[in-house]
Amino acid sequence: MKKILFLLIFFFTLGSYAQEEDPKVGLVLSGGGAKGLAHIGVLKVIEEAGIRIDYIGGTSMGAVIGALYASGYSASELDSIFHATNFNILIQDELPRSAKTFYEKKDAEKYAITLPFDNFDVSFPPALSKGQNVYNLMSKLTLHVQDRKRFEDLPIPFLAMATDVETGEEVILDSGFLPQAVSASAAIPTLFSPVLVEGRLLTDGGVLNNYPVEELRSRGAEIIIGVDVQDTLMERKDLNSAFEILTQLSNFNTIKSMREKIKLTDVYIGPDITPFNVMSFDKGNEIIQAGEIAAKKKLSELQAVAALQKQKDTLHQKRIAPVDSLYISDVRIEGNTSYPREYVLGKLKLRYPTAVSYKDLRWGINNLSATRNFNRINYQLIPLDKGYVMVLQLEENSNKMLLRLGVHYDNLYKSGGLVNLTRKSLLQSNDVASLDVVLGDNFRYNFHYYLDKGYYWSLGLRTRYNSFSKDVSFDFASENAVLEVDQINNLSIDYQDYTHQFYVETLFKQIFSLGMGLEHKYLDISSETIRPMADDAGNVGVFDQSSYYSTFGYLKLDSFDNKYYPSKGLYFDGDFHWYIHSTDFQENFSPFSVAKGTVGYVFSPLPNFVTRLSTEGGFRIGSTRNNIFDFFLGGYGNDFINTFVPFYGYDFIGLSGDSFTKLTVEFDYEFLTRNHVILTGNFANIENGLFTGGDWFTIPDYSGYAIGYGRDTFLGPVEVKYSVSPEVKRSYWFFSVGFWF
Repeated sequence: MKKILFLLIFFFTLGSYAQEEDPKVGLVLSGGGAKGLAHIGVLKVIEEAGIRIDYIGGTSMGAVIGALYASGYSASELDSIFHATNFNILIQDELPRSAKTFYEKKDAEKYAITLPFDNFDVSFPPALSKGQNVYNLMSKLTLHVQDRKRFEDLPIPFLAMATDVETGEEVILDSGFLPQAVSASAAIPTLFSPVLVEGRLLTDGGVLNNYPVEELRSRGAEIIIGVDVQDTLMERKDLNSAFEILTQLSNFNTIKSMREKIKLTDVYIGPDITPFNVMSFDKGNEIIQAGEIAAKKKLSELQAVAALQKQKDTLHQKRIAPVDSLYISDVRIEGNTSYPREYVLGKLKLRYPTAVSYKDLRWGINNLSATRNFNRINYQLIPLDKGYVMVLQLEENSNKMLLRLGVHYDNLYKSGGLVNLTRKSLLQSNDVASLDVVLGDNFRYNFHYYLDKGYYWSLGLRTRYNSFSKDVSFDFASENAVLEVDQINNLSIDYQDYTHQFYVETLFKQIFSLGMGLEHKYLDISSETIRPMADDAGNVGVFDQSSYYSTFGYLKLDSFDNKYYPSKGLYFDGDFHWYIHSTDFQENFSPFSVAKGTVGYVFSPLPNFVTRLSTEGGFRIGSTRNNIFDFFLGGYGNDFINTFVPFYGYDFIGLSGDSFTKLTVEFDYEFLTRNHVILTGNFANIENGLFTGGDWFTIPDYSGYAIGYGRDTFLGPVEVKYSVSPEVKRSYWFFSVGFWF
């Protein structure tokens, strides 16, 4: 029966187009988010049937797939592109950590919530993502056709549908810059921000026209093949979120209009995508297969169409060579009213004319995007002679003030809520001022002003107050000669630190951060447990109440892909402080220096299994009359200040000395996504004058081991660790919740 039906369709179609020398075939690809990956499966069968596509019209994901196919990519190449794409990173605009400056890394890794706060009025971002990564990917993949401003001049004429957010009109995108047009058509509301195209603010074309069959008919397509991956209406039990309800409302008009659109389609293909939703990118293989299955059911009809064509498809038989490097002869910047050209070029790290790998070019765009100073960064690479002119079209972010929030708990600082106020362009266009206030068991604040000069020396001003109270080992005070001690093993320390810094920094060899500056530090350290000898003012229970003045320098490298759970990268942090003057509370100050450094290496020998190695060391040069600036090892933490160093197996400030070495080996197994089991061993030598002899190179005197569980959440890491040390024959539990600050 099916074979007879096929013959009837074939002869009817043949009769209808008998007078046509070579009928034009149009392909309509609907939107549907991740479900649009079914288009790839359908295209595989279309190629198998031998059909030459003459026009393509697409919406949203249909525009993405359609634009790439119209640019010359075959179905198998599209399949390979899908498998090489991390859609979580693509959709969320997640930038590689390496794209951020050291300031931006610290700035981005302690806040759970960030909200626009202009005029002290809380608002919400227009969408989850700006779509920058989608644009970057489309720009790279369509580089070979970027000189075609009219989409009818592409290897296959193409159009995309979008919606004007302000007027509610549907917009046909058939000219301009292809990556920008596709980004606008695929800007799913609430997921991607609208895109500004030639003065019009555009969003997902599926809002008004998710299946542009009429547009292809009007352009001369005589036979239409349509692929429909749109949602059907959900039942009440499935309407559990605001996004699902909004999607349902949007589908009312789409489903109603499809009744007429199907009538205009000669070969209608509707893959079974009911098990999937617009975000089911993790099930891409299944979705592609669903498209292939649906198309094979229409193989007879597709072959009948192919039989009518005299010229066959030769376009998709040629593989498109991947782009590895470019020669940039010039850079033109448009739209940078607030940020100077030097700032933009400094972020791009691009000195032209030069040959640059596409990887480095993308890295430069990510650097610029990581500043969050631009809503969107459009760029075109215009062929000129043997190279390209890079035209940057910047859309500056009008939000200059941010309100940011975070929470944290750990064994040292206890509970704390973080409130941050950030103001960009406070004194100059490319500066940022940030104030952290921590409210909880231990009040703290941190103010940071940073003037980013790109290639040149950037300037920073920082002031902080840090405090904690902790019962610690008596070793903390054992070397202070003025103590009167009566059988005390532990004491309660109240530690307050006021630090003010002015510094300059720049990039060294493009990867290191090199800086130097001046510092004033005031320490107020006391205890009610013991009573040191009173000073002339009658102070008792006080270890130090002195100001210290120093110069400092540092060199940093941080290529870790994640601060808390890195899976690859290198880390180096070297710091040197020369303390040249003090108000000298204990009247025994002489100049001295403190040097310390950390080197870390992370690699993944097996899937989901990470090995982390790090070594640390530090020493003092000059006077050692008081031990306030000795190194203190013990406890668990991520952002300890001054000379405090974490060390498993011992409580906070469990070990002390004016010099130390430490080795840490860590094994991390991610048994479920964002869930980690971590085994750690650390080993150290610490004592006064460790480096004056050879003791630092001997078998470690101290060791500790820990087993822990960690989960990466939007609030930050949630961790519990159990640690032991064979030397002290006791164990410690460490808990922490949220980003460290």
